[in-house]
Amino acid sequence: MAKPKYKSQRRPSAPSIAKRPRASANGQARPRENSKPPPEPLPERMVWKGARLAERTSMVLETEATADYALLDSGAGRKLERYGDVIVDRPEGQALWLPALPQSTWDQADAIFTGNTEEEGAGRWKFPKGNRGETWPLAFDGVGFHGRFTSFRHVGVFPEQAAHWHAMQTAIRAAKRPVKMLNLFGYTGVASLVGARAGAEVTHVDASKKAIQWARENQLEGGLQDAPIRWICEDAVKFCAREVRRGNTYDIILLDPPAFGRGPKGEVWQFFEHVPLMLDLVRQLQAEKPIMTVLTSYAIRASSFALHELMQEVFAGMAGRIETGELILRQEGGERMLSTSMFSRHIGEGVDV
Repeated sequence: MAKPKYKSQRRPSAPSIAKRPRASANGQARPRENSKPPPEPLPERMVWKGARLAERTSMVLETEATADYALLDSGAGRKLERYGDVIVDRPEGQALWLPALPQSTWDQADAIFTGNTEEEGAGRWKFPKGNRGETWPLAFDGVGFHGRFTSFRHVGVFPEQAAHWHAMQTAIRAAKRPVKMLNLFGYTGVASLVGARAGAEVTHVDASKKAIQWARENQLEGGLQDAPIRWICEDAVKFCAREVRRGNTYDIILLDPPAFGRGPKGEVWQFFEHVPLMLDLVRQLQAEKPIMTVLTSYAIRASSFALHELMQEVFAGMAGRIETGELILRQEGGERMLSTSMFSRHIGEGVDV
């Protein structure tokens, strides 16, 4: 029998009858054996004291069209993009306006995300010109990696992050010293590869085994198999806490956390609950002369000023400055801009990005 499409089509379930807890030998109720233990209480926040840092708010960091990527058009809740030689049509909730280009241009898409099946991978995509396979080669500024049609509409890279990647590799090269970089929630590892190519020793952390495998494949695709990168599949909070206990520090730390997620052992991540605690740990992982710490946020109901004030609180008393704003994509050949995410970053003293 087909699964009902709407809740209203489903049969009403029978009223549940609460089961009486079994009594123990002393007459007291015993908890059920399969009941889940209560979640561990969150640790208390740390209190950081010191002067407020120099600041810049309402920044707009822009990614323009290149041979590697271009935003061709957007509107009516979708966006049309070019990844290398592949044109992709997929959802974009921020695109409230109407498309600027004619439908004939949108009809040139090689891949369209439909999301109308329960299949994994490319099964939720339509390929009007014939199936292209699940992966295809991409590049950022000469660093090669694989694009992939995933079941959750992403393709393995967030091109708006290019603004941070350019700043990061410029700062690494200008440092003229060994640089240690920590990439938390690192996903498919493009930022890790960019940092390693620029000369950093990179530690990449993600809770997904599939993401780590994809990142390793990208390392080979980019010809960086000998680059100093550690790939670690672990809950980011647990990893950072252990690094603090070990006394390790980093010059560059990137955080791109999801709104909600789970660690490899079922650890729960909630953005609003855990980001302040994560940043407390990140503050303790700062090198003596840090270069930058970048926090990016997608798909949360918050203002960029919420991120800004949190970063001001955590980095209070340190040298440097806090910069906050939005990452945007500028449409190729036009003036329209598409905002994709918010960011707030600490830039170390004397660092020019």
